[in-house]
Order: sequence, then C-alpha cells, then structure tokens
Amino acid sequence: MLVTFDCSAMWLKDPSWVVNAFNVDPLYLKHDQQGSAPDYRHWQIPLGRRFRSLKIWFVLRLLGVQYLQAYIRKQITLAKEFEQMVRSDERFEVIYEVLMGLVCFRLKGPNELSEKLLKRINGNGKIHLVPSKIRDTYFLRMAVCSRYSESSDMEYSWNEIKTLADDLLKEENI
Repeated sequence: MLVTFDCSAMWLKDPSWVVNAFNVDPLYLKHDQQGSAPDYRHWQIPLGRRFRSLKIWFVLRLLGVQYLQAYIRKQITLAKEFEQMVRSDERFEVIYEVLMGLVCFRLKGPNELSEKLLKRINGNGKIHLVPSKIRDTYFLRMAVCSRYSESSDMEYSWNEIKTLADDLLKEENI
C-alpha cells in the first residue's frame, strides 16, 4: 500500500481470530470505554511500540482512498496477466488461486526442477523470485508490488522464466 518496510496492512475476513491470538488484557490497560470501538492493541504483538500505522494515514491523506483502490486493482490485474502466461505453458502449473498481487507457480515434476529454476532466475539477476513450500510442494512466488510495474514487466519476467526453464529442461533431458 505504498508504505515503507516497517508497516503493512492486513485484510481480515474475521478480525476476531487475530484479536483472540494477540489479546493482552492486563489491569492497567482496562478503561471505561472498552467495547465502544475496536481496540487495535489486540491486533498485533507490540502493544506499546512505534506508531507504524501513522505511515498509512499519511499515504491515505496524500493520495486518497481512490488512488489506493486503483493501485491495488492494477497490481491484481498485472498478477492475473502473469497467471495467464503461466497457465498458457503446459510445463508449469499455478499452485493457488490468484487473489491479490501474488502468483504461486512451479514447474511440473519433482520439486528439484523448480528449485534449480529458481537458482537460475535469481542467479541471473534480471528478476527476483522468492520460494515457498507447503505440504512438500516447492513453488515460486511472483509478487507484483512495485507501483511502477506494467504489463511489459510481466511479459519480460515471464520471457526470462521461460528462457531459463527451456535451458534447464534441455539440460535435464525433459
């Protein structure tokens, strides 16, 4: 959301899960107005630390809600474009539904193929992807997060991935 490293937004379907996980209720924090509004101290671990949300407030004041909405929609659109590129190549599979600006994908086959591909991608230095592994499935994560990203960047990234995958699969005789 156009805020630097030290702050981020969470989208919650049911905030009670987070509140229950981080709830701290010592006597010295009780007050007469409890329950009249959300008590955001229960939404995080730090409690009395820095006022990180002030950064989001400044971005909202400077750019406005409509700008942020357009920014988020653009990131999702670019991720969907990248997802379609991945789906168009039968050698790859998309692991999870693309909901925001993150596309999780992998080369079909053993995990080692995707691991080797990631090493080539990041070693090349033209683009950078981050791996993850869930239930013994290793996959790559393409995060669309720059406000300067365009469709041409998605195409460039996908062409780079395809080229390196071509080389890898040729070497592996697949």
